[in-house]
Amino acid sequence: MEGSKQNKAYVLALVALVLWSTMSSAFKITLRYIEFDQLLFWSSLVGIIVLFLINRFIKTPLNFSALKPRDIYTSMLMGLFNPFLYYLVLFKAYELLDAQIAGTLNYTWPLTLVIMSSIFLRQKISILSYVAILISFFGIIIISTNGTFTGFGNSNIFGIILAVGSSILWASYWILNLKDKREETGKILLNLIFGFIFILIYMLVTSKNITLPTGYALIGSIYIGMFEMSITFVVWLSALKNSDNTAKVSNIIFLSPFIALMIINFTVGESIKHSTILGLIFIVIGILAQKFLNKK
Repeated sequence: MEGSKQNKAYVLALVALVLWSTMSSAFKITLRYIEFDQLLFWSSLVGIIVLFLINRFIKTPLNFSALKPRDIYTSMLMGLFNPFLYYLVLFKAYELLDAQIAGTLNYTWPLTLVIMSSIFLRQKISILSYVAILISFFGIIIISTNGTFTGFGNSNIFGIILAVGSSILWASYWILNLKDKREETGKILLNLIFGFIFILIYMLVTSKNITLPTGYALIGSIYIGMFEMSITFVVWLSALKNSDNTAKVSNIIFLSPFIALMIINFTVGESIKHSTILGLIFIVIGILAQKFLNKK
């Protein structure tokens, strides 16, 4: 019985891995047909609808009438970080950069999480952990400078700042999530709802016309809303729940950026640069070293 549960966990983790690995390509292709803030508006709306339907079928669905002020304040704060600020920054980064650069730099969030945890959660960082962080940081430099170390070349500097900045926003959201013990699908749904309200306010304040997308823009918005903002999180959480050891499935996610590069090459049409692969290797080595050191 335990073996079948673990096998189920592996299958679910692989499904989540494949879906998340398609996202860099989905972002870049969809942004050819729709503005970054419009994409955030519509994909968030799709995510809310899908998560609401999923939440209705679990044992303890979210009871909106029983929400406490603390639940509302917490979700308002978390919704501000994700989806609002995180995806607003990330989608703009994808608009300005090649998908391979934006996606790989965004993947530095585990590194950012360690640094922020030391600051806000008072977690101690060893000398070796600092070395691991520097290894990942070296990978960021390789990618940002296209391996030249003399300048940013054709890369958009503002886009690079946004891509790295998105990792800070995600790490901030992750720290908040660690302290939030509510049922997962319910709290993500509530976070999405408040995030969507922030997005709507942003669209109104910036005088953006909200228009229903068509064609590839609509398909991309639906795909991202379903598989970036809702379903894949549920699949991943189910994988962790069915595993007898979360490390067995969580390590699978380190394959994601490499698979994403292959998908980008085939679907977006970008030639993957040697500097991107080399930089990603350094980033992953640093993150894996950090995970190993944390276990000691």
